[in-house]
Amino acid sequence: MARRLLSYAAELGPSDRDPLPVAGSVERRTLAWETVLLLGVSLGASAIWSVLSIIEKLTRNVPLGSQTTAMNQSATPDRPWLDLAYQLAGILIQVVPVALALYLLATVLRPSPTVGAARFIGLDRTEPARDLVRGLGLAALIGLPGLGFYFLAKAVGINTNVSAANLTDVWWSAPVLTLAAIGNALIEEVVMVGYLFTRWRQIGWSWPVVIGMSALIRGTYHLYQGFGGFAGNVVMGLILGYVFARTRRVMPLVVCHALLDIVAFVGYAFLKARGITI
Repeated sequence: MARRLLSYAAELGPSDRDPLPVAGSVERRTLAWETVLLLGVSLGASAIWSVLSIIEKLTRNVPLGSQTTAMNQSATPDRPWLDLAYQLAGILIQVVPVALALYLLATVLRPSPTVGAARFIGLDRTEPARDLVRGLGLAALIGLPGLGFYFLAKAVGINTNVSAANLTDVWWSAPVLTLAAIGNALIEEVVMVGYLFTRWRQIGWSWPVVIGMSALIRGTYHLYQGFGGFAGNVVMGLILGYVFARTRRVMPLVVCHALLDIVAFVGYAFLKARGITI
């Protein structure tokens, strides 16, 4: 066990793939505030709303395990064309922080003087086969145990029933749910991992602190589902964070997350249309 721990520590040691650190206190404060502000307009805001949501659920007269959390809902179910516009606008607005994160990495205290922001965090097509294989492997590693943990959390009453897809029965529901899954994957993995890991390492945080903090925030913005969603996503964050720390590539994480959400969203809608609920 000790030898294995030393091996893991060596894998997370200094590397020529680390971002350029910032030495001055002013620069460190600049990057620290930058991360706070970007989180404030993206996943950090989601974490705040999620905490309020779980408080609201816990203060109802209905047990948490008997409540339902609805996701991907129709905005105007009686007007499908307008509903489609709402859904596409929501997905587009959701991924704006991804573009902002890449812009900041490319223009403010750059982590590398020679490599572009997207390529530095591994959001590119230089290793498509390897990224796909890694993404599929991570999806299998996380998905099946995650589904079992979800049912366990529901059974013991610490999680709500998650209704993952609630769009009206229209031809574009599956494509929109797929786009929503990809949007989720991009914002969570690019911002939560690629961007934050880079900035926090530039500030001087150790890998365990970086991975742990990111995983904790990831779990927090899933609290609206219940404590099972929180715990499951903390574990997912630890796994994906460790993989990124080793590979310095965010693309396998995006592939993994997109696959998990596509199966959850489109699969749920498919089963729901046939009268099957889980």
